[in-house]
Amino acid sequence: MAVLAVGGRVAEDLRDGLRGDRAVSAARRLRGLLEADAVGLADLRDPPVWSGRPAEDAAELVAHVRRDGHRAGRAGRVLALPLQVRDELAGVLVVVGDVRAAAARQAARWVGEALVRGRLESSAGAAEAAELRALRAEISPHFVYNALTTIGAFVGSDPDRARDLIGDFAEYTRHNLARRGEYTTVAGEFLAIEAYLALARAVLGDRLRVQVRIAPEVLPVAVPFLALQPLVENAVQHGVERVEGGGSVQVSGEAQGTDCVIAVEDDGPGMDPELARAVLAGVGSGSGLALANVDRRLRAVYGPQYGLVIETAEGAGTRIVVRVPRFQPGVVAS
Repeated sequence: MAVLAVGGRVAEDLRDGLRGDRAVSAARRLRGLLEADAVGLADLRDPPVWSGRPAEDAAELVAHVRRDGHRAGRAGRVLALPLQVRDELAGVLVVVGDVRAAAARQAARWVGEALVRGRLESSAGAAEAAELRALRAEISPHFVYNALTTIGAFVGSDPDRARDLIGDFAEYTRHNLARRGEYTTVAGEFLAIEAYLALARAVLGDRLRVQVRIAPEVLPVAVPFLALQPLVENAVQHGVERVEGGGSVQVSGEAQGTDCVIAVEDDGPGMDPELARAVLAGVGSGSGLALANVDRRLRAVYGPQYGLVIETAEGAGTRIVVRVPRFQPGVVAS
């Protein structure tokens, strides 16, 4: 169990790769585990980082492994082993001392697996960031045009309202295009939602009826940027605008035990439940992709038990429920 624990800590140290800030710590742990005189970790370009005194023959052996790609190199008490990531050379492990070759090879496999895990986590983080960029890029040109046209119409007849709507438009675009951290609060998300709804009401007039009820205790809860606003936009665009006489959108938020539950409901045309399942599976386009992106991001941050739930039926409106923990380690609003 002690050996497995060390292996887990080595994996954590190598989360950022062989040149990360904690690579020396990984080398030190491996050195203790193998009872070696020294351990070096090298990527494909730079000299190794060492725990212990570097071996004189190490540079030549590292170059040999880099050239060969698969074969280990040995010179006396110095052993250099290839570090494989999905059958590709990713680096070199150098072990100095009276260490059994089998133990050194096992250590090299552990390091390779740690590098795979780090790359997967990095890819997941990059994918999450890409999905957030995609959501930010989905400001509807149609909505922007209608909002600006409506503001322009009020400039002469009601300049005070035009000024207020310009402020709402500025808040809406600021939130969508923000380049700050990954998280905001429920309160911050609802500032942008209220700005959007003010613009939507100006465009749609009496066709849009809105009710918002948010319990104060959930306002400080940290959530990913654009985790809630796309749900409200979806309710307006696909639940209200598609009905000739318009409709209503209800947004509620409350604490349920240790969870924060947000619900967005419209009385529009609804959809087939099978289509809703396809939407969350990412099979679709337009707003469907936005909802799928939100769902994936929530599950990536909080775990598979969280995310979106869509309650709908044809002719019965749509209700989208978001459940997230009120407190989650590492999720802090900027």
